[in-house]
Amino acid sequence: MKTQWKDIPVIPNYSQMTDIILSSTQRKLPTQIRAGFKISRIRGFYTRKVKFTQETCSDKLGQIIESFPRLNDIHPFHRDLMNTLYDADHLKIALGQISTCKSLIESVGRDYVRLLKYGQSLYQCKQLKRAALGRMATLIKRLKDTFLYLEQVRQHLGRLPSIDPNTRTLVICGFPNVGKSSFLKSVSRADVDVQPYAFTTKSLFCGHFDYKYLRFQCIDTPGILDHPLEEMSTIEMQSITWLPALESSWPDINMIMLFTTFGKEIDFCFIIAP
Repeated sequence: MKTQWKDIPVIPNYSQMTDIILSSTQRKLPTQIRAGFKISRIRGFYTRKVKFTQETCSDKLGQIIESFPRLNDIHPFHRDLMNTLYDADHLKIALGQISTCKSLIESVGRDYVRLLKYGQSLYQCKQLKRAALGRMATLIKRLKDTFLYLEQVRQHLGRLPSIDPNTRTLVICGFPNVGKSSFLKSVSRADVDVQPYAFTTKSLFCGHFDYKYLRFQCIDTPGILDHPLEEMSTIEMQSITWLPALESSWPDINMIMLFTTFGKEIDFCFIIAP
């Protein structure tokens, strides 16, 4: 199954999230209570207002959690790629903080609905409502940095190519500045930047071409230097994320082209069919 990173909606910041929730509450339940109304009607109105605010907060936070793919449910290649780029633990912590905030807001809503049942006056009910909405807004404010982090992850994910692990695949890898991007540009319509210096490609690029009436996707990877795995940078680590999935979970990799060079020209090329 192809993972559509561009389907993740925009993550609002703290002030935008608060404005969305409070304005939605005001539009749905405008203030129509006066001092002469029965206390039961006053209690019912402010109870509905607190419940609606709590449900809106839960819905908005739940949408953020559900919009990001679950790391355990996606293909191992995408999981390893996300772990390389963003650190899976940090992403899980950020989503866990939103889930915790959602639970706390629901708890606050239940507590103040219970207190509103015993409100004795319009002023007391209004103060309880104000306190409930203030505590919910404070809990959301604590997620200010989390919202910013998730929005950065969303923007970066949106720039990743849509790679389908179930399609016939050609992976191009090797040393920097040996013609990997030039090869991709020559066999497909991928818009790849080609320059006469090393490390032009800093992320994965995907193109498609047809060969003998069969559709292939071609993946261009950043250059890899000859040094130990623990010394590789994040850019280089993207080039080897497909290795764990080569035999077990990505059986449709038809061949891997390894380019190497001893000078300015490509000397030889290995083609390996798994």
